[in-house]
Amino acid sequence: MGSTISERVELAKLCSSRNWSKAIRVLDSLLSRSCTIQDLCNRAFCYGQLELHKHGIKDCDRALEMDPTLLQAYILKGHSYSALGRKEDALLVWKQGYDQALHQSADIKQLLELEELLTNARQTGNITIEDPSVESVGTSAPLTASEGHSGSDSETSKDQNKSRDESEISSESDHTSEVHRKFIHESHIQNGSTDKVKGNVKFDKKFNGAYNSPSSGSESFTNLSNRSGPHSKSDTPKTLSKSELKSSFEFEWSDDIKKNKKFCAPRISKTKSISLDFRLSRGIAEVNEGRYAYAVSIFDQILKEDPNYPEALIGRGTAYAFQRELDVAIADFTKAIESNPSAGEAWKRRGQARAALGDSVKAIEDLSKALEFEPNSADILHERGIVNFKFKDFEAAVQDLSACVKLERGNKSAYTYLGLALSSVGEYKKAEESHMKALQLDRDFLEAWTHLTQLYQDLANANKAFECLGQVLQIDGRFAKAYYLRGLINHGMGDHRNAINDLSMSLNIESSNIECLYLRASCFHAIGQFREAVKDYDAALDLELDSMEKFVLQCLAFYQKEIALYTASKINSEFCWFDIDDDIDPLFKEYWCKRLHPKDVCEKVYRQPPLRESLRKSKLRKQDFSMTKQKTALLRAADSIGRKIQYNSPGFLPNKRQHRMAGLAAIEIAQKVSRAWRSLQAEWKHSSKGASKNARRVHRKETMTSQNRGGPCSSTGSSSETSTSYVISEDRSNRSMLSWQDVYSLAVKWRQISEPVDPVVWINKLSEEFNNGFGSDTPLILGQARVVRYFPNFERTLAVAKSVIKERKYVCSKTDAIIDLSNDSKLQDIMHAESCSDLYKVVGEDFWLSTWCNSTAIEGRQLEGTRITLLKAGERRYDFAIRTPCTPSRWDEFDTEMAMAWEALCNAYCGETYGSTDFNELESVREAILRMTYYWYNFMPLSRGSAVVGFVVLLGLCLAANMEFTGSIPQGLQVDWEAILNFDLNSFTESVKKCLNMYVEICCFDTSWNTGLWWQSHIISCLQKFLHRRINSGQSCVSSLIWSC
Repeated sequence: MGSTISERVELAKLCSSRNWSKAIRVLDSLLSRSCTIQDLCNRAFCYGQLELHKHGIKDCDRALEMDPTLLQAYILKGHSYSALGRKEDALLVWKQGYDQALHQSADIKQLLELEELLTNARQTGNITIEDPSVESVGTSAPLTASEGHSGSDSETSKDQNKSRDESEISSESDHTSEVHRKFIHESHIQNGSTDKVKGNVKFDKKFNGAYNSPSSGSESFTNLSNRSGPHSKSDTPKTLSKSELKSSFEFEWSDDIKKNKKFCAPRISKTKSISLDFRLSRGIAEVNEGRYAYAVSIFDQILKEDPNYPEALIGRGTAYAFQRELDVAIADFTKAIESNPSAGEAWKRRGQARAALGDSVKAIEDLSKALEFEPNSADILHERGIVNFKFKDFEAAVQDLSACVKLERGNKSAYTYLGLALSSVGEYKKAEESHMKALQLDRDFLEAWTHLTQLYQDLANANKAFECLGQVLQIDGRFAKAYYLRGLINHGMGDHRNAINDLSMSLNIESSNIECLYLRASCFHAIGQFREAVKDYDAALDLELDSMEKFVLQCLAFYQKEIALYTASKINSEFCWFDIDDDIDPLFKEYWCKRLHPKDVCEKVYRQPPLRESLRKSKLRKQDFSMTKQKTALLRAADSIGRKIQYNSPGFLPNKRQHRMAGLAAIEIAQKVSRAWRSLQAEWKHSSKGASKNARRVHRKETMTSQNRGGPCSSTGSSSETSTSYVISEDRSNRSMLSWQDVYSLAVKWRQISEPVDPVVWINKLSEEFNNGFGSDTPLILGQARVVRYFPNFERTLAVAKSVIKERKYVCSKTDAIIDLSNDSKLQDIMHAESCSDLYKVVGEDFWLSTWCNSTAIEGRQLEGTRITLLKAGERRYDFAIRTPCTPSRWDEFDTEMAMAWEALCNAYCGETYGSTDFNELESVREAILRMTYYWYNFMPLSRGSAVVGFVVLLGLCLAANMEFTGSIPQGLQVDWEAILNFDLNSFTESVKKCLNMYVEICCFDTSWNTGLWWQSHIISCLQKFLHRRINSGQSCVSSLIWSC
């Protein structure tokens, strides 16, 4: 008696944990001693959970022989017939059970269940199967019940021995193996950022709608399309070599989710023998145990007897898929579909395998076909949603995953991927809520934490991002991606030293992570640790890679290493000798900007000297590293000024390194410009009007040959005032020569050294690509993804595009052909367009249009502004961007405009208002500064960085004119976009003046020249020794002002 009770307690536990095979063993033991009706029904239910439906039908028949009025047996038997595809037999069995219930005292709940099944079948012609969980099996007779009618002991013993043999085969599928597969990503998808998507490939227990497990066990087989599974502390993925990959996916073993995820054949033909069932069941068990080769051999034997047996084909295809033999797996699934077109599992699995091979269109088609057989399958919706997300159909992903979580509210993976899809389409609040829902279901779900971190990073909410990463590292202190993400955020905030610490931690865990190696190399490069930087760049170049995204990083590592070696060669030179634009070969810069393969560069351009040679020549004096009160004051002033460049918009992290760069650049610009204006004003006082005009002409200085490519690299005789082609030189009559490009080049150089990983160069100093219109490219929408930084400007940009079309009545095709849009109906449709698809539908093909800005230098001239482009990137996907080509003719026009604007500014300040502190008198100076800023932003003459360079120069010019910009840039305002989207200078000036407050202050740069001369001489001495190696914290040389961040 005690033994029976303990076995029933064990049975209850096994059923609660869905361990059906062991539950069958316990029931075998109980039935061998006493054959009860309830135990037969319980075992039939367990057989159903393992898809061994014929065995379940046999137990139901035995139970009905013992009690023909047992409604539970009729229900279970009907479900088994339905799962085998024998719908008419299922209907007949349920009808028999219903008739029995009407003629006797019966369980009301079971009667109603039978009635509902029959009603649905008669109304729709299809049988809607409800979940025959333990509740329905044993509401009136629970699993642990021992009461029932007995049959013949001898018959029971004989039948039970046979059942035990069968159950021993099925028991091999106690636990399932799972393959964890991760995507090789991309950035930022969106917005510059780099996110990796991971998933799990599983076998599960799915019965073609017959039995829907609870949420913890309803996920499907072979999620080749990116299933998520939590990373536990013991999760140590095995990364495969390049040769093992047959698709764009990388597979890993994972042991964290093994319970109740089994693959089973969806239906077994009623014409097959019971021995076939045994072998099929055993093959399934071998797959679930991870013994794929043995499983294939079992299925091969079955297919020798019947080459078109669908269930065996699905089973073998599954085993092949787990072995990454995806082409062979697809062939088996295809043959199964040809044999049985209604085999929904075959459609689903072929879709997953095709997704793993990158065939998104056919994968979606197959998964959609599978949904026709199971319209309310949360599992298939989950699968298709993640495939849609992976292939950037974010809107479809949102639809599928939203439907999935409605059907299966406990699916944490669906919630976090829904969050990813929502953030891609700009629904950031809903995305956050979705990630938080996943974490409510499982606080240890690492993928949800990392996805939430990336959301906060994209929104520039660093504090919340760091909080999430703290949670991740509490769960798993060796989760490499958490350290990488924290390093990435620290890098984005200008904290390169802490970034190096985090990236080093990540590399201690995953030593071959090229993203970490490349980013750490760039951090070492930025702070002047060239030896470590070159070492990491070399390590990145030596890696064997398996994706195009990683190969691009490898190409960049080559270019960045050369730039690091160039910088190291200037380490003991004066700042003027750091001249990327004139020293580096134009072909090298072009390939660097376009991220092209360096094979053509290696043989054609000058290679930088070895690092050993550069460092040997760079003996620095100890006093160069001392930190004085004056240097500290300079850094504080620079930081205070530089913080004003910060955009208060989503996506723009506050970067203290860039702030310091901006402040130092603005100070130098203010000093150089003030000096030039002072000299110019002095000439005006003592010269005639004609002489004054000559003094304002722009002169170029003498040049000398650069060691890198024989191009111009300027120098003067004075070591204390050495300057490049961009800075002041003086002729024999002591007249100042400073052009507009000299002024902006000062800021360009500081931008280059503040973040060397960015290729910031003048476009007119590239190779022949300059003639082809190479220029900046700023996307607002990529496919369906909204770029977080720039999408807030979408509505205004679309309105500008429509107004340009209305004005000019044409756009240009990709080949620059004119597309006529003068038809009134087309123009009317264009004016009503509210989206990219609406606009594209009217035009009918890819196109671009050009904005304009009115010239103030030449009356009546319209300068070509930016180009608004709309390209179709796929079904329901469009690329909407602004692109600014810098052709030679366009460059000449803007060069003239900028020169006239610079002359107007010099005239405005150096005339009667020179040295004034009266704001009203300086109003013309402020307008002249904004005039230069307006044309600079429409010009966009840099490969990147034009926005920050333009604002830094604005700050420097204001300081030079005794005006200081106070406060901060208002929320949502992006000054460069204000210029780009305004056709008229006056409109831009008025809109910016309302937002940017400037006030007059007596600044040291001009009116207090005793102090000003100190600042001037001090910054020159700083710049002379700028390119030094990093030293210990607290002892940084001011010549390493940027590196000291």
